[in-house]
Amino acid sequence: MSDPSAGAWVRERLDTSVETMHGVVPRGFPAYARILHPAIVRSLPDRAVPTSDEWDRLPEAEQHALFGQFVDEPATWAQAAAAFGTTLHPLAQWNRIVRTPTDGDWRTRTAPDGREFSAPLEGELAPEHLAAIAAHLIGHTQTPDAGFVALWEGRGDLFGYYGITPSGGPPAFTDDPNHQAMLDRSTHDPFNNVFRKPTWQEGILSREISEGPRLRLPMRDHVLFSAPPRAFADPEWVLHVPWRNRSAEQRGFPPSAQSPSLLWPEDHAWVLVSEIDFDSTIVAGSPALIDAICADERLEAFAIPEGADLTWDADTVNR
Repeated sequence: MSDPSAGAWVRERLDTSVETMHGVVPRGFPAYARILHPAIVRSLPDRAVPTSDEWDRLPEAEQHALFGQFVDEPATWAQAAAAFGTTLHPLAQWNRIVRTPTDGDWRTRTAPDGREFSAPLEGELAPEHLAAIAAHLIGHTQTPDAGFVALWEGRGDLFGYYGITPSGGPPAFTDDPNHQAMLDRSTHDPFNNVFRKPTWQEGILSREISEGPRLRLPMRDHVLFSAPPRAFADPEWVLHVPWRNRSAEQRGFPPSAQSPSLLWPEDHAWVLVSEIDFDSTIVAGSPALIDAICADERLEAFAIPEGADLTWDADTVNR
């Protein structure tokens, strides 16, 4: 863990409102890139994906047969825009790209051709995508081996805390609704829990870090680590960071780690921001860096101006 004062320069360049991206992205850089997070598209080889209503009307045997035929693949925003007949542009918003009605669910939308598009992840970059971006970043700083990573403190089980664990340890889960109801009642038992004292519940990070100082920014608080930007150009960076989720691995999950909320080199030549509520990552830096990122065919990226509005209703082109 690093001294939060190393991030003071970021705080000084942020706005105190969210009217533009500068509530989370520092001002004062000559150029900015917006890197769109991939979506997921689900299709069936020989037919349109059934709507929810159509699926409910299918016989159970047919549901089981179809379930094994679904194909899920990464999708670009350009592919989604083509499927929905909308326009992709630097300030596009996903809900507009997939023509979400006012009261509709933008997370899953079915295109006219029957394919089902699921929204991009927010606030998170896949390891290989971060590695592709970092490969450009390290070529545009004098300090590729010295820098900082900030992680938003609100992510899942990253930090430990004082709390009450239900008797017998963490709650179990079952497919039996009656058994699950009993477990739920025991977990929230008001008669027994009041007599138990809160104890320290371990997180991914140590207690020292969990209780340590934070980098306090206008919109979020973060824990700060010293980290060489060069390390993130390796797609296997998740194996080496101190916030690797080893607890999940013990339960059979593959190695994983939260991607940086912010990443910058010691010389402040650039900064990468993956805001928790953004379905894109912003890089601020030199024009040459932004040009390189936008030219990379592995990434779907656009140059955007300082002061860009990336709020929910900012896409005026696709209204």
